[in-house]
Amino acid sequence: MRWTGLNELRESYLKFFESKGCLRHKSFPLVPRNDKSLLLINAGMAPLKPYFTKQEVPPRTRMTTCQKCIRTNDIENVGKTARHGTFFEMLGNFSFGDYFKKEAISWAWEYMTKVLEIPEEKLYVSVYEEDDEAADIWHKVVGLPEEKIFRMGREDNFWEAGIDGPCGPCSEIYYDRGPKYGCGKPDCTVGCDCDRYMEVWNLVFTQFERHEDGTYTELSQKNIDTGMGLERLAAVMQDVDSIFDVDTVKAIRDHICRIAGCEYGVEYKKDVSIRVITDHIRTVTFMASDGVLPSNEGRGYVMRRLLRRAVRHGKLLGIEGLFLKDLVKTVVDCSKCEYNELEEKYDYIVKLLTNEEKNFNDTIDRGLVMLNGYIDEMAAKGEKILDGKKCFFLSDTYGFPIDLTREILEERGLECDEEGFKEALQVQKDTARAARGGSKYMGADETVFHKIDREYTTEFVGYEKLEAESVIDFIATEDELINAAGAGDEVYIVSKLTPFYAESGGQVGDRGEITTKTGRCEVIDTQKAVGGKTAHKVKVVEGAIEVGQSASFKVDSEYRLAVMRNHSCAHLLQSALRTVLGDHVHQAGQLVDSERLRFDFSHFSAMTLDEIQRVEMLVNSYILSAIDIKTQVLPIEEAKKLGAMALFGEKYGETVRVVSMGGASIEFCGGTHLDNTSKAGLFKIVSESSVAAGVRRIEAVTGKGVLEVMGKQIETLNEASGLLKLTNQSELVARVKGLMEEIRALEREKNELSAAIAEIRSKSLLDRTVDVKGVKLITAMFNPMKPDEIRLLAEAIRDKNPEIVCVIAGVNGKSANICVTAGKEAVAKGVLAGKAVGKIAAVTGGRGGGRPDSAMAGVGDIFKIDEALAAAEEIIAEFVKD
Repeated sequence: MRWTGLNELRESYLKFFESKGCLRHKSFPLVPRNDKSLLLINAGMAPLKPYFTKQEVPPRTRMTTCQKCIRTNDIENVGKTARHGTFFEMLGNFSFGDYFKKEAISWAWEYMTKVLEIPEEKLYVSVYEEDDEAADIWHKVVGLPEEKIFRMGREDNFWEAGIDGPCGPCSEIYYDRGPKYGCGKPDCTVGCDCDRYMEVWNLVFTQFERHEDGTYTELSQKNIDTGMGLERLAAVMQDVDSIFDVDTVKAIRDHICRIAGCEYGVEYKKDVSIRVITDHIRTVTFMASDGVLPSNEGRGYVMRRLLRRAVRHGKLLGIEGLFLKDLVKTVVDCSKCEYNELEEKYDYIVKLLTNEEKNFNDTIDRGLVMLNGYIDEMAAKGEKILDGKKCFFLSDTYGFPIDLTREILEERGLECDEEGFKEALQVQKDTARAARGGSKYMGADETVFHKIDREYTTEFVGYEKLEAESVIDFIATEDELINAAGAGDEVYIVSKLTPFYAESGGQVGDRGEITTKTGRCEVIDTQKAVGGKTAHKVKVVEGAIEVGQSASFKVDSEYRLAVMRNHSCAHLLQSALRTVLGDHVHQAGQLVDSERLRFDFSHFSAMTLDEIQRVEMLVNSYILSAIDIKTQVLPIEEAKKLGAMALFGEKYGETVRVVSMGGASIEFCGGTHLDNTSKAGLFKIVSESSVAAGVRRIEAVTGKGVLEVMGKQIETLNEASGLLKLTNQSELVARVKGLMEEIRALEREKNELSAAIAEIRSKSLLDRTVDVKGVKLITAMFNPMKPDEIRLLAEAIRDKNPEIVCVIAGVNGKSANICVTAGKEAVAKGVLAGKAVGKIAAVTGGRGGGRPDSAMAGVGDIFKIDEALAAAEEIIAEFVKD
């Protein structure tokens, strides 16, 4: 058995199954498409579900892949053992109604024993206890002795994905790692919980359909779905203890050790941190390359959590400064031979992860302040256990893992309510699961279009023409296929051919008309349906339509042209953004319709006014240059050589449509475009804003939209000039500057008057102090009084006497605020204004907080202010130390 590198193993596997007639397909992105059941792809077969369920026609009935996968159900255990990880690669070979058990089993054995030359005596197999067919193939065809074939029950050797859908028995191949990994028991064998017999390959035979009532029927199309973890196979071939010792993973592990100045395998606590960082940096690097962005929900939350865990464990190892960017290079170098997107997006990945690492360093510092505040509260109340909801808040909002909270509390002789933490965590998981909604085995909602034969597809001819003749083959409501529809009905029309563009890639669907001899329909939207079908959403406005009728399909040319202006300018906009801001800019989403374009892009700070103007000018220069726009269909590798940009995480076939705009832009795109940039007319950016961490959004208009925006701006200028009684608009700026200076002067006068009034009021209030356990308390209410005036007065009183505690309420119309200030000696005696104001405001149903010496809160019920001020004495007394 020859030592074999992980990358070499991947290639040998894929080549072997290519030799068996399988189509070799590049890994699908980690972000699932049309599958609500998954946040991230977690198995090799997951992206192929439509082929298994016959909802779509596969490119070939035999396929093989090495699929990027992430499993996050056990994140907390990653690092604690050498088994657990989140990112892995899954080798798979698949049959969609083609070969079955005999071939799948024989080829698996051939690959293991002939290609990899693993000694036969090291291999064992398991089969489902009722699957005599598989057992016979292993014994009679492959020649495996019966004592090496283990029959196991449903829990171990029967694969099901839920209460319904394709399922079937499976057969697993095990590798005997030797007695040193065993438990020492005389009956230790396949199925034992120890580490001796490692499951390497799982062959799933999907031959049944499970129904919701628990019954099973034979599938007309029997499938093969196999999965073998590449890292696990590499561990076998390299004779190492775990995936963290495999060559490509070990390279990352060793890099971490160099940065941290430590050695792996010496100290358990450090090994945990090294494994966490090793696994998590692989995962977040691959997630970033597929367009996932850190956020507080969904897959973005998974990414943020993994990244923060990695950073936190870097701190535990004593690594100073930003270090993730250094590790990204090693991850990319180890995997770029198969995943070229890692190298293509390298600069972007580094910027994204570095930006998130910086933000987390700031956040964790703020979280530490919050935790210290909780500890102070516990000390004041004599409590020893921190509430679980607060522990979860620290974890969820500030990235504090529960073990870090536990460690800090233990240092102070305190504990955390871990059960309460788990309950809060479970509530979040349940909420997230509910938000994703229910789904069938496929993970996408069943629609009426699933009832149409999967072989049926719609041909799009709308690149060349806006009118076409076709037959209405199907009419559908939301729930069923029907034969006819009359005036007033809203239905879907499906035909073999259409000039209508179906919404895709951020471009909205076409509008227009479909007419027959007996009826006329207004097309209000065009959408893609399952399996390459186009669904025209129509309203029957005259007469009636029937299935089987010939029909004229006519796209609204003005609407299409307006959409094309915006779509072509979206391409020019991306090019301009990359020129002005840098190559890290990539499209993160877009919407182009007839009125505007909305473009989301990766960037890590707000654009300056100068940058916005430069981008706008650059797009307009492309338009004025009258560049011809050309489209061509090319093999994907040829398109990449031309430098065509692909959309992050998008799944592309062997051929792609490329849209070129001279030297300005070249992109993969299936949308409709102008034939010359000059037809866009003009381009105007309307707004630039933040969408999420690391994502900005530009909204812009083109053509007539620019004229409309300019018209509104002129109206605004005219109105402003009229209000200022100006006859010449060129004087507007100077007049506004003069008014601003007048306002600033009045503000200064107002502040001086407010300070003088506060001084007078403070002197009168000082005579009304009440002694509360050694501090001097003042309470008062004023109506009317604005929040800034309340604070000014309360702080003026505080500064008169270090023992003062001042509680002032001010009513301003329908709202009110309470301000609490505390002098230095009052603070020293335990009175914390930030905590006190929260308790006092709570009497009214309000809340707030702030510094120990000055804090503000909003009032809930204005009519309870007197009650709150009356309670102030008792509340302040609680804070004063005896």
